[in-house]
Amino acid sequence: MVKSKIDSYVGFCLRSRKIALGSGAIDALKGGVFLLIADATAAKNSQKLAVKFKNRFSCPLVLCKSGFETLVNKGGCKIAAIKDLELSKAILANLDETFELYSGGNV
Repeated sequence: MVKSKIDSYVGFCLRSRKIALGSGAIDALKGGVFLLIADATAAKNSQKLAVKFKNRFSCPLVLCKSGFETLVNKGGCKIAAIKDLELSKAILANLDETFELYSGGNV
């Protein structure tokens, strides 16, 4: 399987510990979140929580249509917060058909 650029960028975030995995870890953050990535197949309450975090941190929200748990290398995880500005910009610049930028409305 070919690894996308976004997989590599998220891997960089994991190795440098510039990512928070799960809603509990994100809820504990006071700021410094530049991008949220959520599983598009998550339950409605999880998706509403992702929108809440998007509004709280005033950052973009990207929905992953498939393979989110593989992307962040953690089973059961439905949301992640990127805490590095440059890697967030790189992820947003390289969105492909697997990812969708949330623009408001229903999740």
